[in-house]
Amino acid sequence: MSCLASCCAASTCGLCSTVASGISRKSARLAYCGLFGLSLVVSWILREVGAPLLEKLPWIKSSTQTKTWYQEQAVLRVSLGNFLFFAILALIMIGVKDQNDRRDSWHHGGWIAKMVIWILLVILMYIALLAVSIGCYLAAFAFSGILFIWFNPSGHDCGLNVFFIVMTMVLAFSFGIIALHPAVNGSLLPASVISVYCAYVCYTGLSSEPRDYACNGLHNKASAVSLSTLILGMLTTVLSVIYSALRAGSSTTFLSPPSSPKAGTKKPLLEGDDVEEGKETKEKEARPVSYSYSFFHLIFALASMYSAMLLSGWTSSSDSSDLVDVGWTSVWVRICTEWVTAALYVWTLVAPLIIPDREFF
Repeated sequence: MSCLASCCAASTCGLCSTVASGISRKSARLAYCGLFGLSLVVSWILREVGAPLLEKLPWIKSSTQTKTWYQEQAVLRVSLGNFLFFAILALIMIGVKDQNDRRDSWHHGGWIAKMVIWILLVILMYIALLAVSIGCYLAAFAFSGILFIWFNPSGHDCGLNVFFIVMTMVLAFSFGIIALHPAVNGSLLPASVISVYCAYVCYTGLSSEPRDYACNGLHNKASAVSLSTLILGMLTTVLSVIYSALRAGSSTTFLSPPSSPKAGTKKPLLEGDDVEEGKETKEKEARPVSYSYSFFHLIFALASMYSAMLLSGWTSSSDSSDLVDVGWTSVWVRICTEWVTAALYVWTLVAPLIIPDREFF
């Protein structure tokens, strides 16, 4: 009897487990629909009452935006978090064909974890800019600390390298102070990204120091550093040229003649009803160019000059000839590039204050 009772109990537990499993599988799609409906409700609530909250967030607050803009931001951020949640699940579930796949249980179970992930994704959309900005600043300062280890070895007087690295850190700190000043009303994200870029340029400059220089801690990895610097430099050049060439379409006023419709006004020089019909037809056929051809080709001309110097090591025969882009000429070119980049970024922040009558895009 005891054996029979044990078998009956085991069968009953198995049956209950099977029923529960079946209910879970049938209700999984309903649960996902409910989660989607919850996201719509949250979007609607935040659209109605979330605008005042967004206005209090310093990394979102803007004095030039209206209440409607904040309402749109509330909806878009919740929708983006919801999109990422379902998109991640869609990628994970690619190729699931039978219930023996481990991912089948992920699809039907783990609802507590899924709810936590969904909530975190929605919250992340509200603090993403701040999180990325803080992450970039931490990366910039951490990288600068690594540069101290690599290019300021103990027992050597490396005042020049220390000056370069400290100047990079000062610039990064200054970017944040200027961007967050109430008069500037800038954003911390561009400041943090520029800080990371300046730290990278400082690294490329220091890594270009001669391999026999005592303060170059990477002299034992000469070939690897030279190759990586060359690849990154060429990649940056290609991306910059492509971006500048595409942006040339909006620079129609640059290097255009004063009489060109794109250089000033689109108003024709001659007006009146006495214009001949043939001339009017000719003027209609002669459509103005959509961008400055001279500026477009000038970009590639300058890029050709830079790539020549990059591949030839700035034609400095006194330095190592077997390594690409190594020598004091390359060091100073890159360090000056960092400083010019910093000056241009600071100018974009303070220019509207210095010249308030001009429009900056």
